[in-house]
Amino acid sequence: MMESGAPICHTCGEQVGHDANGELFAACHECNYPMCKSCFEFEIKEGRKVCLRCGSPYDENLLDDVEKKESGNQSTMASHLNDSQDVGIHARHISSVSTVDSEMNDEYGNPIWKNRVESWKDKKNKKKKKSPKAETEPAQVPTEQQMEEKPSAEASEPLSIVYPIPRNKLTPYRAVIIMRLVILGLFFHYRITNPVDSAFGLWLTSVICEIWFAFSWVLDQFPKWNPVNRETYIERLSARYEREGEPSQLAGVDFFVSTVDPLKEPPLITANTVLSILAVDYPVDKVSCYVSDDGAAMLSFESLVETAEFARKWVPFCKKYSIEPRAPEFYFSQKIDYLKDKVQPSFVKERRAMKRDYEEYKVQVNALVAKAQKTPEEGWTMQDGTPWPGNNTRDHPGMIQVFLGNTGARDIEGNELPRLVYVSREKRPGYQHHKKAGAENALVRVSAVLTNAPYILNVDCDHYVNNSKAVREAMCILMDPQVGRDVCYVQFPQRFDGIDKSDRYANRNVVFFDVNMKGLDGIQGPVYVGTGCVFNRQALYGYGPPSMPSLRKRKDSSSCFSCCCPSKKKPAQDPAEVYRDAKREDLNAAIFNLTEIDNYDEHERSMLISQLSFEKTFGLSSVFIESTLMENGGVPESANSSTLIKEAIHVIGCGYEEKTEWGKEIGWIYGSVTEDILSGFKMHCRGWRSIYCMPARPAFKGSAPINLSDRLHQVLRWALGSVEIFFSRHCPLWYGFGGGRLKWLQRLAYINTIVYPFTSLPLIAYCTIPAVCLLTGKFIIPTLSNLASMLFLGLFISIIVTAVLELRWSGVSIEDLWRNEQFWVIGGVSAHLFAVFQGFLKMLAGIDTNFTVTAKAAEDTEFGELYMVKWTTLLIPPTTLLIINIVGVVAGFSDALNKGYEAWGPLFGKVFFAFWVILHLYPFLKGLMGRQNRTPTIVVLWSVLLASVFSLVWVKINPFVNKVDNTLVAETCISIDC
Repeated sequence: MMESGAPICHTCGEQVGHDANGELFAACHECNYPMCKSCFEFEIKEGRKVCLRCGSPYDENLLDDVEKKESGNQSTMASHLNDSQDVGIHARHISSVSTVDSEMNDEYGNPIWKNRVESWKDKKNKKKKKSPKAETEPAQVPTEQQMEEKPSAEASEPLSIVYPIPRNKLTPYRAVIIMRLVILGLFFHYRITNPVDSAFGLWLTSVICEIWFAFSWVLDQFPKWNPVNRETYIERLSARYEREGEPSQLAGVDFFVSTVDPLKEPPLITANTVLSILAVDYPVDKVSCYVSDDGAAMLSFESLVETAEFARKWVPFCKKYSIEPRAPEFYFSQKIDYLKDKVQPSFVKERRAMKRDYEEYKVQVNALVAKAQKTPEEGWTMQDGTPWPGNNTRDHPGMIQVFLGNTGARDIEGNELPRLVYVSREKRPGYQHHKKAGAENALVRVSAVLTNAPYILNVDCDHYVNNSKAVREAMCILMDPQVGRDVCYVQFPQRFDGIDKSDRYANRNVVFFDVNMKGLDGIQGPVYVGTGCVFNRQALYGYGPPSMPSLRKRKDSSSCFSCCCPSKKKPAQDPAEVYRDAKREDLNAAIFNLTEIDNYDEHERSMLISQLSFEKTFGLSSVFIESTLMENGGVPESANSSTLIKEAIHVIGCGYEEKTEWGKEIGWIYGSVTEDILSGFKMHCRGWRSIYCMPARPAFKGSAPINLSDRLHQVLRWALGSVEIFFSRHCPLWYGFGGGRLKWLQRLAYINTIVYPFTSLPLIAYCTIPAVCLLTGKFIIPTLSNLASMLFLGLFISIIVTAVLELRWSGVSIEDLWRNEQFWVIGGVSAHLFAVFQGFLKMLAGIDTNFTVTAKAAEDTEFGELYMVKWTTLLIPPTTLLIINIVGVVAGFSDALNKGYEAWGPLFGKVFFAFWVILHLYPFLKGLMGRQNRTPTIVVLWSVLLASVFSLVWVKINPFVNKVDNTLVAETCISIDC
């Protein structure tokens, strides 16, 4: 992670250099992917003519120059290329020391620090009596042994490739977006210049709402300007890092699983997630699973003990027969032919035996759950008779228990199992614990002390590993030297089980995961969604990406190393921002200078740590601080396991984070219930990029709240988190402009994630307007001219064509798009509205408002929970909108019948507007009244509406009453002699 003024080639590690015009060489003018000219020529020679990052074709002029050079002197070029590559390798080693030292001296102006580091290194070299290192040697030709160790052709290939969307799909899509933008401009010109004097208030309200909707559309649409697809190559990963006869060189991964209340999050579901992790297709010594029990429940601990025992049978069975998925509950419940592709005769017998073992295991876990329903007055007691330390969930010590692993129990075949660790952080009254974000940060520290894998994968307790090769998919990106250096995390899409086919409440979020996230992947990467994500541990520690230059200007250096050197007067800055930038620079500088920390003795390590004041950033733990300096992870072999456990207990203490940067600059960021969005945003602001990985078989699957009330409360929580970010210092509207590392389209996407709840205010007003128009006889649009009619028609056509072209390149079905549109309205007029008011109350008065959910009985069917009625305050606004629009439709028809045929023309626009609202709220209405296997109440409701309309028509027309001629009646009356 060298900091330098010139960009570094992501392939060979040398500086990019300049072209013939003296400008910085750029192979791709779309994303400016750092690649030197030699590596660019090698790429062209291998037949790869598109950018490795964004997939855009290289400049044709550059391609012509390379082809001419090859045809003119092919043999000379080949030898020169080999020499340059060899020199580049040695040059990279030279720069790892000399360049950093010069930068430290130039930037910080502190020769004392430089001399101290150099003296330590010189002393180590004398102790070891080694030959001069690469930095003092001239470039040499590799020895025969080194040449034999070079990877094969397959291993040298890229581990992942970007596939851009075909131009015949993307170009029309972009053209329609621009056309729609132009039409919107003409539309607003017409709307503003043609007010409706008879209904000025309604007209003004509608125009304001429409302008906000257009602004929201721009925020949502333009981040999808350059969507991309990716493909990973697991075979190449194995060829490069798992050579036959050699130890695996794959990086270690620490899994994080978070749970709080086992009565709300069933232990069996959490156990299935843990079992699927322990059985992943990855070297067992590279996998560790940390389970965070933030409720300190003895039920969670005991169920994990049973899970560890059952894993000794389940893991070897999974690996022996390569079954998918490796969560037993979901594997045994599959309605497929489980004998497909199975050729071993023993499989059927062992599968039956394993299913029986699993059912026995389920009985044991269910017995624990039944026992935990009623807490004893004296509290829970462990098997040895001692009281359970977590009897008081708000006041208990930290607890850690290590299961399995290289020193624990082995599977039934005698093979090693991945390490499984139970963690419950300390809690005491008077301390802020920060809910899930605090629990995740505690796991970061514990895992750093015990295993310190360079990568972290976090999942929710109800998201199991559906694809056993998911970790390998992520490693194809993170361990690819051409791509992974600047990647802070790899995000997988969320997929769900147990949702009905119609997905009436858009639980699958298909449009977000298959459209929006692909679009973000073409900019700076997808947002972090809280689960199914593989992190680079160094990114969580607040370091910047390796290839990025310093955030601060050299003249504005204000770190502790420049305090002794006078500096020029600089413009006023926020002291907090200056401190954070200075601290981040200290950390970035340290990790480059201390690449040989393993060679220092304890006294020297403590001096280094004290010199950099790491305790103020990471806390008072020398073991943890040393782990942060190990870029490739790992724990020293000489480390004592009991000492490490004690240190792990120390780092999960409730006061450990006091006066540190935890939750502010490092780890999961505090300040919002949606800590995922905030944490990913901070990483992108530092210059990192993220990658979206969508393997053919979904990597993870989870469960979603499928009934209406639970779904609305889930959306309420997300929207409230966005409102909290909006009112915080991390708001994307003003945060992160200093470094210029967050791309503008990426910033638009983050702004969209925090302003979308405010759309509820214009949306609920706009959904009320049609009912008001029908009841008052007024309308928000004047009589349309031919030009205005064409303008409205063009706007509707552009909206439809944009959606169709989006479906074309994304592969999303029109049903998913329509469900997403419907729930956007349903959530907007309910959960988002309450989130805005709750956010205002919390900001202005510090009041936290909770909305209670009252559950009614559900039917015991496959989707019985779907039809469960849970009354909540969130249901009031959409119910009100439905009623007034239905009443408005009836009143509108009645008024038109009374006024005659001339009133039917204006009625059409009003009724169309009202039916637009009713159709969008239809799933909500069905959720309130619908039932399976019986006539839905909604049918009765529609029947009453239609009967009312037709009754009014019937009375007006009177088809069976003879028409009476008034003149004939008058003449008859005159002829009558009274």
